[in-house]
Parts: sequence; C-alpha cells; structure tokens
Amino acid sequence: MIKTLNDVIEYIEENLLNDIKVEDVGDFVGESDYHFRKIFQYISGMSLSEYIKKRKLAMANHELVKGESVTNVAFKYGYQSLDGFTRAFKAWSGYLPSDVKLTGTITSFPKLSFYVDVRGGENMEVRIKEMPAFTIAGVSKRVPMQFEGVNNEIVKLAESITGEQKNEMHRLQNIDPEQIVNASYDADEKFLKEEGDLTHTIGVLTTSEDISPILDMVRVDAHTWAVFPNEGEFPETLQNTMARTYSEWLPSSNYEVIDAPSFSFTLMDDEKENYAYSEVWIPVKEMKR
Repeated sequence: MIKTLNDVIEYIEENLLNDIKVEDVGDFVGESDYHFRKIFQYISGMSLSEYIKKRKLAMANHELVKGESVTNVAFKYGYQSLDGFTRAFKAWSGYLPSDVKLTGTITSFPKLSFYVDVRGGENMEVRIKEMPAFTIAGVSKRVPMQFEGVNNEIVKLAESITGEQKNEMHRLQNIDPEQIVNASYDADEKFLKEEGDLTHTIGVLTTSEDISPILDMVRVDAHTWAVFPNEGEFPETLQNTMARTYSEWLPSSNYEVIDAPSFSFTLMDDEKENYAYSEVWIPVKEMKR
C-alpha cells in the first residue's frame, strides 16, 4: 500500500495541469475510488481532492512569483474563471494572487511522501460477519465532520430524540448488534480539513417493514462487515479504533471498504468515568487478486 500511495502522488504530480478526477486515481491504482479515498484521507489527514487542489495552488503560487499573469496561471491550473481562482487562492494562502505577484510572497505545500513507520506491535481484534439487508431506523441530521473530541451537533441530535421515537426504536430492534447505533454516511469533501458535512443517524437495525413515519429510514443492502471491538477511554479509544481501521487494518487486509453506511455503538461503564465498550462496523468486500 505504501508503494501504491507514493505512485499516486507521482501520478498527481505528472498531471497537475490536467483535470484530475478521483475516479481516474482509482483506475490508476486498480481499486475502487471510494476505498482508496478512505485510505488516503485517514493516512494523510486530508481528502484526495483537497490534496490535489492544494498542490495545484502551490504550483500556481510559484508561477505568480516568477511573474506569470494571474489570468494565465488561473486557466493553466484548471480554473474556469479568474474570480474562482482568486477565491480559492485566498482561502488557501490568505493572500490575493495579484498581491503575491507584486510582493513575491511564497506559500508552500510540498508533495506528500509516504513511508513505513515501524512501532511497537498493537493487536487489532476483528471479526468478519455476513449480514442480510436491513434498515437503520432513527433520527438523522447533517453534521460537520469531526475526527477528535465530542461532536456537539451529534449530542444535540441525541438530545432531540422524543420518548415516542425511543419506544418505536425499541420495538423495531431485531437484528445484531441489537444496540442503539451511530451511523455515518454521505460525507462530502470541502476545501479545508474537517469543514465537510456528513449525514449522521442515531437509531437501530431492523428487518421490519412496519416502520413509523416518526423515524428516518436508511436502507442497507446485504453486505460483509468487519467488526472492531474496543474498550477504554471514551471517545478517544473509539476514535482511535476508527482511524486504525482505515490506516492500518484495511491496507494490510484482503478487504476494501464499500460505499455503504458504517456504524458503531457504545456501552458506557457505570463504574468508570468516561470508560466504555464500543464496536465499529465497517462494510467491506473481499478484493479480487
């Protein structure tokens, strides 16, 4: 996987003047673009589209410093309008392109390079489970992506659940893991890290078709799931497990993540403060070799 990541970086460098689509990158590495984007984001800390945009803007910065016109540079790096380029450049660097041309201000964003970082071994417990089609029934909301700490918007969503909705979820719950789950899906990609949104649902898994309209419904097809149990400080242990799933387990496994909702559940320990048992469920499929 490390070689593949570095090959992709070189592919991007060779095509900075072209319209690079994430689907093209998936074709280049011979994997689904969804799987590769997930791996890239968790390992690099940014989305693939964000990285490509920043590299293009960094190269545009160098050309402006050399004296190239703002208009020529904007169109050279794929922007359809001068206004669009100006907004993107200022959002990235804090400067207007015209000011950079006059002052020679350089904002750099070097290309990434991936390498193997060997540390003390740490086991990851995982089980593979086949699941039939089911529905996640609960309450949903678009929330900001957040990789660390407590997401206050999700807390507000949980607090909004009515007694009637809780009773309906309890009635419907009839399939493993038979817990209240937090499901995330439909994430978008914005320019700056953690500024994108995703849909978050708090609910239960059910095979019932008799679902009250007071609940939102997310249909999920039959899939294979990789399940990662974890126990420790909450939410740090849960979030660390999610990150390691994508940055460590998936790259070394024979599975790839698919475009379906992932979910988790948490059981807080009544005797230990901020301590919990959780499970992370990731939809996967076995890769063809």
